[in-house]
Parts: sequence; C-alpha cells; structure tokens
Amino acid sequence: MVFSLGPALLEISARRHLRQLNIEYGVPAAAAAAQHPGVLAQLDQHAAAVRDILEYGVEEAARLPLAILLAGYVRGLLDQVVAERAGVFAGVAPQTWHDADWLQYRLAAVCHHAGA
Repeated sequence: MVFSLGPALLEISARRHLRQLNIEYGVPAAAAAAQHPGVLAQLDQHAAAVRDILEYGVEEAARLPLAILLAGYVRGLLDQVVAERAGVFAGVAPQTWHDADWLQYRLAAVCHHAGA
C-alpha cells in the first residue's frame, strides 16, 4: 500500500492558513462580538452564509476535510477581490469591527466555522 502525502499536506497547509486568518480576523472579531450585539449579528449572518455555501454550493463537500473546504473558499474570495480591485488587496483587519467591510466579516465567519 502506497501512502500519498498530497492530501495530508494540503490539509496541513489549509489549517495553517486558517490559523493565520484566525489571528488576524477571527479572534478580534469574536472579542468585538462579545461586547457589541451589532457585530455579533453581522458575524452570525456571515457564518450562516458560509455554512450554506459549503453545504449547498460545493458538490461532494461531505467528502472533503472542512479545513480544505474553508481554505479553498477563502482563496476564491481573495482571488475575486484582487480581480475586482485591479490586483490590490491590503489584507488588513479593521481598526474597529464597527467599520468592518463585507470581506472582513466573511473572513471572520470562516474562522468561526474552522473552530480555530
């Protein structure tokens, strides 16, 4: 029996990427949500959207590790943003979560699903 490292390395890479996102977006957003109901409501809405996209929008999603699904979703989001903004994406979390934009909330919601 031959063991392929491909899927295992892909999952390790996905988890590493999600941990970094969690540091930049997930943890600060969760802290803000604990203090501000409006931020919590935004995060809840984005988390529900991410859940629905993965559940209904990805064929055979149940067969893939969650980390790989989420990292792939994030990669697609960021590719789209770069294309729309003519190659520019600062990748910076907001100063306050009251000022967060759609993408920043969506990245924080991905962290919620990752359980990071």
